[in-house]
Amino acid sequence: MIARKRWAYVIPVAVVMYMLAYLDRTNVAVILPYIGDDFPLSAGAKGLASGIFFVGYLVLQIPAAVLAAKWSARKTVLILMIAWAFAAVLCGLVQSETQLYLARLLLGLFEGGVWPAVLILLASWFPQAERARANALWMTCLPISAILMSPLSGFMLDHMSWRWVFVLQGLPPLVWAVVWWFAVADRPARARWISAAEREYLEATLRAEEDAKPAFAKQGCDNRGFASSRGLRHPAPRKAGYDNRGFASSRGLRHPDPRKAGYRQALANRQVLLLVGIYFFWITGFYGFSLWLPSVVKTMTGGSATAVGFLSAVPYVLALAGMVACAHWSDRTGNRRLAVTVPLLVAIGGLLLGNLVHWPAAVQLGLLCVVATGVYMPYGPFWAIPSRVLGIEVVAVAMGLINALGNLGGFAGPYLVGWLTDVTGTAATGFVVLAAFLAVAAGLAFLGLKPVTVEGSAHAPAATRHP
Repeated sequence: MIARKRWAYVIPVAVVMYMLAYLDRTNVAVILPYIGDDFPLSAGAKGLASGIFFVGYLVLQIPAAVLAAKWSARKTVLILMIAWAFAAVLCGLVQSETQLYLARLLLGLFEGGVWPAVLILLASWFPQAERARANALWMTCLPISAILMSPLSGFMLDHMSWRWVFVLQGLPPLVWAVVWWFAVADRPARARWISAAEREYLEATLRAEEDAKPAFAKQGCDNRGFASSRGLRHPAPRKAGYDNRGFASSRGLRHPDPRKAGYRQALANRQVLLLVGIYFFWITGFYGFSLWLPSVVKTMTGGSATAVGFLSAVPYVLALAGMVACAHWSDRTGNRRLAVTVPLLVAIGGLLLGNLVHWPAAVQLGLLCVVATGVYMPYGPFWAIPSRVLGIEVVAVAMGLINALGNLGGFAGPYLVGWLTDVTGTAATGFVVLAAFLAVAAGLAFLGLKPVTVEGSAHAPAATRHP
């Protein structure tokens, strides 16, 4: 029986780290409705303050991913963790609307590289048969953070100014950076706490999976991102000391570097662009919903900040359970397509029912739970796809690209809801539009991702599974 210490060491430390990042990112949703007359903001301005984070968020996606793959995911995250902590504190020190936008922009800039860097880290620790579960368990930091953040921020707002809430919630990453540095290793070979048997198992399994991948990052791929022999030239093998005509040569043997072609192929590959499109439309709906949830709950209940915080946390409890269950099912069946598509369709139904029909407050809260569960469930299966269909040389670039362009939806969603609320006088119109964005994401996933096959279970060889 191979020990599984990686689940006890890598995942919990990464969960807490990104919980703190997500807290500093989304606490603005609870804080902004209670800023008061000393810092007046329109609904559109609040939406911009929430969404501008994602403009900065896209800048370091690919550079941080490449640093994590080529240099060190551990060191990359450490540097970004310290930087985002200072940016989070700045949000409580702003004196104007413009300064608030700038502080949020900087926060997004420094948090942006963390997501792809951690995905690179997890890909170095968990084989494909465990990848969706590992991703999902790490990504439970999102609903867990929301569960804790909403009541905590609400309680703090009832006992101190909004400025102090920003400042105090920005400090914990500086403490956790110490834990991160001593507890996390870039790969099994560098971890002191792992057994020799587990290290050998992981290194052998991950190496075999990499060798079995399609030749995407090597020399050729078809227009779907899979291996193809078309258009490839295979030079005859040469013995050391001979030129390509078979004659003696003193020049050293030089083989073309497949990575250069691989990077270009990653940026133009249809499978990568499909994942970018799915993620953009999904995240537009995701953050449009998440960052406006406390405002909707406040309108529904008219309660205190503490009451709104606790009620806003309820949907995320169900979302947490849904994420883990969906990832387990996806790893067991190998069906990434339905694991992404079906939850998004459920979220669409919840959004439309909640905004097109007048319901009592309790029913509205139930529908908010349905939507939250639907938009969170696909995380683990979705992020298991890139590292399986792409070679290790290009997966960092691809993940950074998907997360960078996809998270532009994090700007579009909140701003769109805020703008439509100002124009129409109700948030219902904005949420119906968010449902349309989720519908596009679901359509792209269902039509674009490959369906499961008989070989698509978690027990099949990595090379035979489809996304």
